[in-house]
Amino acid sequence: MKKSADAAENLVVNLRSILEPLTLTEHFASLQPLEVELGCGDASFLVEYARCHPQINFIGVERLLGRIQKLDRKGRRLGLKNMRGVRIESAYFLQYLLPRHCTTALHIYFPDPWPKKKHRKHRLINEQFPQLARQVLLPSGTVYLRTDDVDYFQQMQEVFAAAKGFQIIETPTALAEVTTDFERLFNSQGIPTQRVAYRLND
Repeated sequence: MKKSADAAENLVVNLRSILEPLTLTEHFASLQPLEVELGCGDASFLVEYARCHPQINFIGVERLLGRIQKLDRKGRRLGLKNMRGVRIESAYFLQYLLPRHCTTALHIYFPDPWPKKKHRKHRLINEQFPQLARQVLLPSGTVYLRTDDVDYFQQMQEVFAAAKGFQIIETPTALAEVTTDFERLFNSQGIPTQRVAYRLND
């Protein structure tokens, strides 16, 4: 039986296993550099960035069904072949499902700040994160971070300042200009974006 067009073009990865790393060649037609957004929300950033960079493959990770469905709808509407979505927790994906040393960039924009002190252990960017990033990044790979939360931003900087092998760099202007849905909302309310990036040097 022939697959429908929608089924053939579905951009959400059907995980056959949550114990084995993805085989990237099964999900992308072209072998080209890969970038990953952890917590892609409604995919407003990822869809626009993927549209502007057809020479790069992108994976958006999001645990909420409604949001990953938006990635699928928006990407298929634009006919994007270089983007896929994975519905799972970001930390788990990074640790277990993303192949080692496969990506040139990790984008983490406006992750849940878990503002209460007793909940901060749930923050994605914690003391263990640089090591997880090191496992999946290629040499000279970059972690791009944005948040509206001043306390979380301070923690992000402290975490990477203590991590060996990462060097702080400027976020390229062209990248900074591609905003997320949360970013536009916060900026419209007068809340500035806190932005920092780190390159892996070893």
